[in-house]
Amino acid sequence: MLVTFTTDAYADITMFGDVALAMLKMMGHSATVPGAILAADVPAALNRLSAAIEAGEASPTAEDAAEDAVEDAVEDKDSDEPAVSMAHRALPLINLLAAAAKAESNVMWK
Repeated sequence: MLVTFTTDAYADITMFGDVALAMLKMMGHSATVPGAILAADVPAALNRLSAAIEAGEASPTAEDAAEDAVEDAVEDKDSDEPAVSMAHRALPLINLLAAAAKAESNVMWK
């Protein structure tokens, strides 16, 4: 499954479902797809996601699920590739949320 985050203030961001759901939970939202954050609530969601990433609070199950999804998509010959951290995966979504907060725009995902 893929999840696409959209706002009028930034380009769409598409993520693997497991990673997107983990980030939604870090923002304090349920893992319901589709969903939305009202413009007034975007700064708080951005703060919660940033704090969780900085504190390394990404739950082990969420990181394991994200890594498993990546491993399933990669053939054995590429198994020596380094795993992409949740902090790196979160950067596009953090940028989207920051732009939406600045423009006072809603954020939706489907």
